[in-house]
Amino acid sequence: MDKSDRLNLLLVKLENLLIRQQGFEAEIEALKQEVRALQIPGTTFVQPPPAQISEQVIAPPPRNTPPSAVNQNAIPPQPVPSPFQPQVNQPQGNFADRFKRENMVKSDFEKFIGENLISKIGILILILGVCIGAKYAIDHDMISPLTRIILGYAVGAGLMAFAIKLKEKYENFSAVLVSGAIAIMYFITYAAYDFYALIPQALAFILMVVFTSFTVVAAIKYNKQVIAHIGLVGAYAVPFLLSDGSGKVGVLFTYMAIINIGILILSFKKYWKPLFYASFGLTWLIFVSWRMDMGSDNKFFALSLLFSTIFFLTFYITNLAYKVSRKEIFNFSDVVILLLNSFIYYGIGYFILAENKNSVELLGLFTLTNAVIHFVVSLIIYKKELADRNLFYLILAMVITFITIAVPVQLNGGWVTIFWTVEASVLFYLARVKNSAIYEKLSFPLIFLAFLSLLQDWSSSFDYYGNNLAITPILNVNFLTACIFIGCFIWMFKVSKQETEKPAEWPWMRQILSYAIPSILLLTVYITFRLEISKHFDKLIQSTRITLHQRIGTDDPSYEFNYNYETLKTAWIYIYTLFFASALNYYNTKKLKNSKLAIANLIINLLVVAIFLTHGLLTLSELRDSYLSSENKYFNISSFNIGIRYIAMAFFALLIVQCYQLQKSGLLKKDFKTMFDYLLYISILWIISSELINILELSGTQESYKLGLSILWGVYSLFLIGMGLAKNKKHLRIGAMVLFGITLIKLFFYDIYSLSTISKTIVFVSLGALLLIISFLYNKYKHLIIDDVKVED
Repeated sequence: MDKSDRLNLLLVKLENLLIRQQGFEAEIEALKQEVRALQIPGTTFVQPPPAQISEQVIAPPPRNTPPSAVNQNAIPPQPVPSPFQPQVNQPQGNFADRFKRENMVKSDFEKFIGENLISKIGILILILGVCIGAKYAIDHDMISPLTRIILGYAVGAGLMAFAIKLKEKYENFSAVLVSGAIAIMYFITYAAYDFYALIPQALAFILMVVFTSFTVVAAIKYNKQVIAHIGLVGAYAVPFLLSDGSGKVGVLFTYMAIINIGILILSFKKYWKPLFYASFGLTWLIFVSWRMDMGSDNKFFALSLLFSTIFFLTFYITNLAYKVSRKEIFNFSDVVILLLNSFIYYGIGYFILAENKNSVELLGLFTLTNAVIHFVVSLIIYKKELADRNLFYLILAMVITFITIAVPVQLNGGWVTIFWTVEASVLFYLARVKNSAIYEKLSFPLIFLAFLSLLQDWSSSFDYYGNNLAITPILNVNFLTACIFIGCFIWMFKVSKQETEKPAEWPWMRQILSYAIPSILLLTVYITFRLEISKHFDKLIQSTRITLHQRIGTDDPSYEFNYNYETLKTAWIYIYTLFFASALNYYNTKKLKNSKLAIANLIINLLVVAIFLTHGLLTLSELRDSYLSSENKYFNISSFNIGIRYIAMAFFALLIVQCYQLQKSGLLKKDFKTMFDYLLYISILWIISSELINILELSGTQESYKLGLSILWGVYSLFLIGMGLAKNKKHLRIGAMVLFGITLIKLFFYDIYSLSTISKTIVFVSLGALLLIISFLYNKYKHLIIDDVKVED
């Protein structure tokens, strides 16, 4: 049908409707006249002509008839404005659609208020009114207890009957009334048993089971969540509205357990989240508030454990029931509820057991029982394929978490560290081999927990004064723990080097682990053997104890120890540190060839060199002073105090060589030749200055810090000038000038006031001659300096 035919058809229909409208108006007018004629005697009713009241219908024109060919014999329509005529530049139907939509919104809102909200508010107010009235009657003894209970049941039954009668026509309103009736039945049953003892506990229990069953059935039949909300969750208010402070908590928690079991049954049929959240929050809030208010009172020890376990299992099964039965994926809220339920229960159980001195030993078993419960659930889900794999991993993660918690609860010391370390390494291995993100997320905190536990083990080997206890080195639990820790971290380090096909879910975590694992490994290896060195010398110190006379005014004797071993311990720790830094450099430059580790090597080397040149050489000087001193009358100090100095310097030279190898390896992106020259020549100056002082002190020469050092520094400046000229290194020549300037300042402001005349003569002549030699070298080799400048330009 083309546009012309469509237009003709619409015009014909419009004209037919207008004609029918005129006919209806004529018939209405005729009826009015007839009515008036009957009402007024003597009036004659005149029948209008048939043409005016007949329904004129215009037949549609034949196909392809032009618009002007409308039937001319039809009564022409009067020019009555019609709302159906199309308007210019106005889309058809916009006003009608908007009108319909606005009315629909208003209608829906009005329907929600009138049919839904008002009815629920009304039933709640009615229930509160009944409760308030009942309590008033109870407080004033207006009616007997039996009458109160009978009237309460009568009100509930009447409301229930009225609700059932209205179900067919007013289902929503009927559902609200049913929920209110159920809540009243709960109220009355609880009061009949708890307050008046009119019914035995068994009958009260049976009645509550009946009411709960009826609530479940009604909620399913009506398919209305409001019945469950008011009938089940609303019933939580019963004990508090009618409480007389009798403290019958067993009845209260039995009552709550019945309600929760009803919600559990509903969860298999429906999954109304607001209902579950309300029940979950109210139950744990009531229980936790009651238990915490008791403090350390163990009056309800068994009852607390029993009902907390019942609530935990009820919500655990409820949370899993619908998801597993429908095989739906757990979302964020489901995971939060699952974790909250588990850890609230564990926290309450831990608190209950810890407060009872007879059950403290059961804390580890209780924690392990939590892990077993989650393990059984995860195993069933995995074997039966009841839900998505993420749920299995989530519950398995909870198993691992509770096992991790159980170890420090039940065990102590190194066993905790060993378990956490092995657990972290196994999870890390599974994460990288199986490409499972959940295992890597679980291993991440365990790696740091294990390291913190190891630090705690190390700190336990110190007494309250910060001194190491006398422990046999190597053959002790801490060393064994540290060795297992090191082995596990070496395994994780090798696994971390393997490429994985699946990209990391949390890239930042993998980035942190790539630095944390080798850093913790290196730090642990260093500290482990350092502590064993300390333990060896601490044991030697304890073995040298000499008992002296008793202290005045006390019964305790005084002791004397050979504290030279304490200084020797520090010296050997420096030697070990120099060796460790050198070995780490060698292993990286020859085996690993890792540029990131090379930067760490550089930083460690500079730090170790700086500490040894300052405090390390000072420790060696203290050993020399102890050897020369005659104050120690109880112990003999051997010449090893002097010999250890050269062992330390040999290891220091080894570290300098390794620094040179690191600079040549190419692992460092920048050229550190100039920095290495400064490091080398400053170290040489520092060492020979210390050795000059050592030789002069051993020989008994006075003023060693003045005369000898000034001449030595002047000679060393000349040496640096020669090296700078020979190798065309400007920074060496500048360094030599700076050193000579420092020497002159020392000479005029420090040496000159205390030196004898001969000493002053020797120093001034020597330094003057050195300055002349330096000047001669600059004049002789000035072409080398000029060429060097040109090359640099």
